[in-house]
Amino acid sequence: MKRIVECVPNFSEGRRPEVVDRIVKAMAAVKEIKVLDIKSDEDHNRSVITLVGPPEAITDAAFSGIAQAAELIDLNKHVGEHPRMGAADVVPFVPVRGVTMDDCVALARKLGERVGGELKIPVFLYEAAATRPERRNLADVRKGQFEGLRELIGKDPARKPDFGPEKIHPTAGAIAIGAREFLIAFNVNLASPNLALAKEIAKKIRESSGGMPCVKAIGLMLGNLNVAQVSMNLINYRVTPVRKVFDAIRAEVEKAGEKIRNSELIGLAPQAAICPKDMEHLKIDDFDPKQIIENRLD
Repeated sequence: MKRIVECVPNFSEGRRPEVVDRIVKAMAAVKEIKVLDIKSDEDHNRSVITLVGPPEAITDAAFSGIAQAAELIDLNKHVGEHPRMGAADVVPFVPVRGVTMDDCVALARKLGERVGGELKIPVFLYEAAATRPERRNLADVRKGQFEGLRELIGKDPARKPDFGPEKIHPTAGAIAIGAREFLIAFNVNLASPNLALAKEIAKKIRESSGGMPCVKAIGLMLGNLNVAQVSMNLINYRVTPVRKVFDAIRAEVEKAGEKIRNSELIGLAPQAAICPKDMEHLKIDDFDPKQIIENRLD
């Protein structure tokens, strides 16, 4: 492919593999689409799928996935640690090869118009595709989650969607569609269930609280492992590298007299973001070389 766009849709389902499988199959059925990675998490109750393909195909694939999610996921019954406002919660487009960020913004807007019109799901454009400054940050768009937005859409002018009806979809909620650079989803698990410490560390390191630039972080519990987690999105790994974030967390953990259990790379990352020699230092104990996007494209 001469022109490649990455799409990383996040779906609010991580406990029913048969549902995730149907969503993935719907996207993979689109010609020229390659599914590079599937990551489901039971505690988050969320799945992150990584696709690549040419511009036209990637929007068709994303729409198919969103439509399947709307049919199969009821947010009224959804419970998980990760914030969410939609069955298909967030769908970003990322320029990879032969396309620009402006191209990806156009794809986001095209998909948003189609989702709002055909599926009757309210759409909020975010990051580079945002139509107003306060919607660049996904956390601000998703504030209140499904339950909060259900009460505000149609009443609060600030919550008017960019596309679709001015009311929440009764089961599929709302969706954020955008365009951005490569994002690193990186989690650090403590060796204890000290949720207060994880939340304190997340607050210290995230940019919105005066911490490290380009870092988003929350503290949450992993019930299956009975450990607390600092869950992060690193929105520009060149500004704040993965290793720098890990070292900052480790310093805070050790200061509290505790230890790090391990860390996780969710989905794919560029080679420049994760060096193989850093694996032991970062305590990523289940790293797969196929998580490097260049390896998958080759």
